[in-house]
Amino acid sequence: MRRDKLLLATGNRGKQREYKSLLRGISFDIVTPSERGINVAVDESGGSFEENARLKAVAFADASGLLALADDSGLEVDALGGEPGPLSARYAGEGASDSDRISYLLSRLKDVPEKRRMARFRCVIALAEPAGKVEIFSGECRGVITTSPRGAHGFGYDPVFFLPELGKTMAELTVEEKNRASHRARAAEKARVFLMNLQLTS
Repeated sequence: MRRDKLLLATGNRGKQREYKSLLRGISFDIVTPSERGINVAVDESGGSFEENARLKAVAFADASGLLALADDSGLEVDALGGEPGPLSARYAGEGASDSDRISYLLSRLKDVPEKRRMARFRCVIALAEPAGKVEIFSGECRGVITTSPRGAHGFGYDPVFFLPELGKTMAELTVEEKNRASHRARAAEKARVFLMNLQLTS
């Protein structure tokens, strides 16, 4: 296995940008599937964020021969019994846009008062080697679902995820603020430390 490259196992450009920022300081050359000519379709059939992250990381590590980083992340809303959870990206159906998913979520919560709109973003990162070894890292961020979108940054459910301690939705945060507060940032920091130590010992 090549120890100089890390494959970000996602085609989501928003995630790619975030991870390239969040993993600053590692000595791996961070590459994407499109840059390497890799096209892997992974059936995210797992029942949890960890299972889906593991499935993706292993598939991309096998296809590329590189250390691969994949995540599965999503929103869990208390009043909806933890939905959408691992189905966050497909909550409004296959092919739905971010705005479609937000509209559907808000429709499900239209009669839920603010004090019961508590939610959390969760992120689980899997780092897989082609030989099969997998490391798991997780992070979460708690907030409240707003009644309408706010902010022009981020992606996914960011415009309706309000952080009381910052007084902003995730989509109103600067890149620097989000990279300190988000669920992905918290999981990525654990992965970043692991990667730095990995190269020191290799």
